[in-house]
Order: sequence, then structure tokens, then C-alpha cells
Amino acid sequence: MQNNLVSILVPVYNRETLIEETVRSALNQTYKNFEIIIVDNKSTDKTWQVLEKLAHKDKRIKIFQNETNIGPVRNWKRCIDEASGEYGKILWSDDLIAPEFLEKTVSFLENSDVGFVFTGTEIFVDGTDKMDNQYFIGETGLYDSEKYIDGALFSGGYPVSPGCALFRLKDLKQNLLIDIPNKVGSDFSMHAIGNDLLIFLLAAHQYKNFAFVNEKLSFFRAHKDSISIQSNNGKLPLHYNLAAAYFVENYRKDLIDKMNSNIWINIKRYSIAAQKYNIDAIEKFYMKNKDYRLDYVYLFNKIFRGLLKRIGFLKYL
Repeated sequence: MQNNLVSILVPVYNRETLIEETVRSALNQTYKNFEIIIVDNKSTDKTWQVLEKLAHKDKRIKIFQNETNIGPVRNWKRCIDEASGEYGKILWSDDLIAPEFLEKTVSFLENSDVGFVFTGTEIFVDGTDKMDNQYFIGETGLYDSEKYIDGALFSGGYPVSPGCALFRLKDLKQNLLIDIPNKVGSDFSMHAIGNDLLIFLLAAHQYKNFAFVNEKLSFFRAHKDSISIQSNNGKLPLHYNLAAAYFVENYRKDLIDKMNSNIWINIKRYSIAAQKYNIDAIEKFYMKNKDYRLDYVYLFNKIFRGLLKRIGFLKYL
């Protein structure tokens, strides 16, 4: 196995109580050739002081601080710009990785057909014993990238957060979009919902395969300050639809009718949020597309399975 440098990328803002545990999970990697790039987005708590102490003790930790808060996505990008590895591992400042994460994932990217690798993930709730396993899609190995695109856009069960994945650094540089073009004035650089999904989708579009490791090597922390918790009541799914519509419109027009069906469902399900964010009609999700047809077979199956899930029968199918 080659021993390419991996850059572990940690954008951070106001995580004085969490950041040390996150960084230590990175330092504990059994794969030894890595650097840790941490960019503090001008925290107002003691995050920077914690980082200075950690960096003083370990030269693999390289810390940077923005002069002003530049928003979350631009801070992700600065992490990438400061890195020098062959591969890039985004580690959110409130999450953890197992010591074997890099050891188990790096070798897959030696295959030039593989665009990214992700692992099984545990979502845990701080201060409780609540946990949930996610993204266990099958056996360890290679999968057709089309399977990820279909899963992420339509079937579910696939990650949208790169916190459980490893990419080539050049692909992160290319596929992290600061702003996602849209006609409703949504500022993706600031709410950061959907930019993460596009990192996956654009890589899946560019490569024949992705890889999956059937082990729990990533740990996502659920807490009141996380974006996913703060963006409930429809904001999250509707803005992911907006980002997904950008991808479909520009790269996969053959999926327009299924995408329209997903949008239609979420507009109905989250009607108040759809009106609040001015995305209450299918046409508002696209820049140029004029095809607003629905895939009625897909729509029926999705609604039917949703009803079965709600009444607890889906597990018997």
C-alpha cells in the first residue's frame, strides 16, 4: 500500500468543549502519514486557546484563524486550501472517527476508478445512551457510482455529509461549491445545506465506483448547536432538494421527473417552510429547466412505502 499523505480537515467555530475530543480522535489514527488542518472561523469562545495548546504539543496539527468569520462553507474551503495531502478527510468539529478510519479507507483510493470511500456511522446524542447506526449499505467493497446517486437522491440510506468519507484532495477543491446557483436568493455559503451533498454527487458523476467499509468508523454527534438540529421543520430537506435539483438540471436531466416528484412531496409535507423560503413551487428549484413532469410510478411507490413505514409495516416487506 502506498503511504500517501492524508489531510484531516477540521473547520471549527465555537467548539471549546468539543474540539479537543475531536482532534484526539484524529491523532489516534493507526495510519501514520497524516496532517491535521484546523481553521478557526474567529470563534468568540476559548476554541482558539484550546487549539494553540494542542498544536504546541503535536507538530502534525496545523492551526489557522480567520481575521473575521467568513461563514461556514468558505471556512471549509480554507481548510482545503491550506492542506497539502493527496487525500482529504473532512472531520466536523463535533464529530469523531475511529483509530482505524484512515487505515481502512485509504487503500480504496489507490484505485483510480474509485471517487470516494465512506464507512458505517453511528449517530449519538450527547449526554445520553441514545445512538443509531446509519449508512450500512452492504459488504465492504466497491459499488457502482450510480447506486450512490440513486440512493442519495431517491432511495435514502446514503450519507450526504462527507464527515464519514475520504476523498481525493483535488476533488474536494473542485467539487466544493461556495454558492449553488438558484433563483430564490438562497445563500448556500451561509446556511451550508446541500454543499456537502454536492461533494458526493459530483464525485459520483466523475468516477465509475465508490467504496464502502462495513464497519462503524465514523461517529456523528447530535446536539442542539448542530446544523441538522437547528434546521428542522422542513428547512433541511427543502434546501437539499434545491441543491439536488442543481445537480440533476446540470448533470442528469434523465432524472428530472423523479426529482420533480421528490420536490412535490416535500413542498406538500413542509408547506409552511416552503412558503417561508420562497420555494413553494417546482419551477423555483431550477434555473433553466422547464420540464415539471412527475414520475407517477415513483411517486406512488414512495408515498406507499412512507405510509407503511409510518404504521410500522415496512420492515415486513
